[in-house]
Amino acid sequence: MKVEDILAAAKDTMTVRRVYAEPVERNGTIVIAAAVVSGGGGAGAGVKDGEEGSGGGFGLNAKPAGAYVIRDGRVSWRPAVDVNRLIAVAGAVVITGMLVGARIATAAVRQG
Repeated sequence: MKVEDILAAAKDTMTVRRVYAEPVERNGTIVIAAAVVSGGGGAGAGVKDGEEGSGGGFGLNAKPAGAYVIRDGRVSWRPAVDVNRLIAVAGAVVITGMLVGARIATAAVRQG
Protein backbone atom coordinates (compact mmCIF):
# COMPACT_ATOMS: atom_id res chain seq x y z
CA MET A 1 0.00 0.00 0.00
CA LYS A 2 1.38 3.40 -0.97
CA VAL A 3 1.58 6.36 1.39
CA GLU A 4 -1.01 8.21 -0.71
CA ASP A 5 -3.42 5.28 -0.30
CA ILE A 6 -2.97 5.30 3.48
CA LEU A 7 -3.58 9.05 3.69
CA ALA A 8 -6.66 8.77 1.46
CA ALA A 9 -8.05 5.99 3.68
CA ALA A 10 -7.36 8.07 6.79
CA LYS A 11 -9.17 11.06 5.27
CA ASP A 12 -12.21 8.91 4.46
CA THR A 13 -12.20 7.38 7.95
CA MET A 14 -11.84 10.59 9.97
CA THR A 15 -14.98 12.46 8.91
CA VAL A 16 -17.96 14.00 10.67
CA ARG A 17 -19.93 10.81 9.87
CA ARG A 18 -17.86 9.13 12.58
CA VAL A 19 -18.98 11.71 15.15
CA TYR A 20 -22.72 11.94 14.46
CA ALA A 21 -24.86 8.92 13.62
CA GLU A 22 -27.74 8.99 11.20
CA PRO A 23 -30.85 10.41 12.90
CA VAL A 24 -33.35 7.84 14.17
CA GLU A 25 -37.05 8.80 14.42
CA ARG A 26 -39.56 6.98 16.63
CA ASN A 27 -43.03 8.26 17.53
CA GLY A 28 -42.16 11.86 16.68
CA THR A 29 -38.88 11.87 18.62
CA ILE A 30 -35.58 12.17 16.75
CA VAL A 31 -32.35 10.87 18.31
CA ILE A 32 -28.89 11.71 16.95
CA ALA A 33 -26.09 9.81 18.66
CA ALA A 34 -22.70 11.51 19.00
CA ALA A 35 -19.23 10.19 19.75
CA VAL A 36 -15.82 11.55 20.66
CA VAL A 37 -13.51 10.53 17.84
CA SER A 38 -9.75 10.93 17.65
CA GLY A 39 -7.19 9.59 15.29
CA GLY A 40 -3.64 9.89 14.17
CA GLY A 41 -1.30 8.53 11.63
CA GLY A 42 2.12 8.48 10.18
CA ALA A 43 3.74 7.57 6.93
CA GLY A 44 7.09 6.96 5.37
CA ALA A 45 8.58 6.50 1.94
CA GLY A 46 11.56 5.17 0.05
CA VAL A 47 14.32 7.05 -1.73
CA LYS A 48 13.78 5.52 -5.19
CA ASP A 49 10.90 3.74 -6.88
CA GLY A 50 11.33 -0.01 -6.68
CA GLU A 51 13.82 0.22 -3.82
CA GLU A 52 13.34 -0.66 -0.18
CA GLY A 53 11.38 1.87 1.86
CA SER A 54 9.09 2.11 4.81
CA GLY A 55 5.32 2.29 5.22
CA GLY A 56 2.91 3.86 7.63
CA GLY A 57 -0.47 3.56 9.14
CA PHE A 58 -3.15 5.24 11.19
CA GLY A 59 -5.44 4.53 14.08
CA LEU A 60 -8.88 5.69 15.10
CA ASN A 61 -10.52 5.73 18.52
CA ALA A 62 -14.19 6.44 19.20
CA LYS A 63 -16.35 6.32 22.30
CA PRO A 64 -19.95 7.39 22.90
CA ALA A 65 -20.45 10.96 24.09
CA GLY A 66 -24.23 11.08 24.22
CA ALA A 67 -27.20 11.91 22.04
CA TYR A 68 -29.23 14.89 20.93
CA VAL A 69 -32.94 14.27 21.46
CA ILE A 70 -35.40 16.37 19.47
CA ARG A 71 -38.96 16.20 20.76
CA ASP A 72 -41.81 18.68 20.22
CA GLY A 73 -39.42 21.17 18.60
CA ARG A 74 -37.08 21.20 21.61
CA VAL A 75 -33.52 19.88 21.59
CA SER A 76 -31.89 18.32 24.64
CA TRP A 77 -28.51 16.71 25.21
CA ARG A 78 -28.34 13.32 26.96
CA PRO A 79 -24.75 12.50 27.93
CA ALA A 80 -23.55 8.92 27.75
CA VAL A 81 -22.45 7.50 31.10
CA ASP A 82 -19.12 5.66 31.11
CA VAL A 83 -19.86 3.11 33.84
CA ASN A 84 -16.27 1.84 33.97
CA ARG A 85 -14.93 5.34 34.59
CA LEU A 86 -17.65 6.01 37.17
CA ILE A 87 -16.72 2.84 39.09
CA ALA A 88 -12.99 3.67 38.92
CA VAL A 89 -13.53 7.19 40.27
CA ALA A 90 -15.84 5.96 43.03
CA GLY A 91 -13.25 3.34 44.01
CA ALA A 92 -10.48 5.95 44.12
CA VAL A 93 -12.63 8.20 46.33
CA VAL A 94 -13.40 5.35 48.74
CA ILE A 95 -9.74 4.30 49.00
CA THR A 96 -8.62 7.90 49.52
CA GLY A 97 -11.25 8.31 52.24
CA MET A 98 -10.06 5.15 53.97
CA LEU A 99 -6.42 6.28 53.88
CA VAL A 100 -7.27 9.74 55.22
CA GLY A 101 -9.47 8.20 57.92
CA ALA A 102 -6.66 5.86 58.99
CA ARG A 103 -4.22 8.77 59.24
CA ILE A 104 -6.65 10.80 61.32
CA ALA A 105 -7.30 7.83 63.62
CA THR A 106 -3.55 7.18 64.01
CA ALA A 107 -2.90 10.84 64.82
CA ALA A 108 -5.72 10.85 67.39
CA VAL A 109 -4.34 7.72 69.11
CA ARG A 110 -0.82 9.24 69.30
CA GLN A 111 -2.14 12.45 70.85
CA GLY A 112 -4.51 10.79 73.19
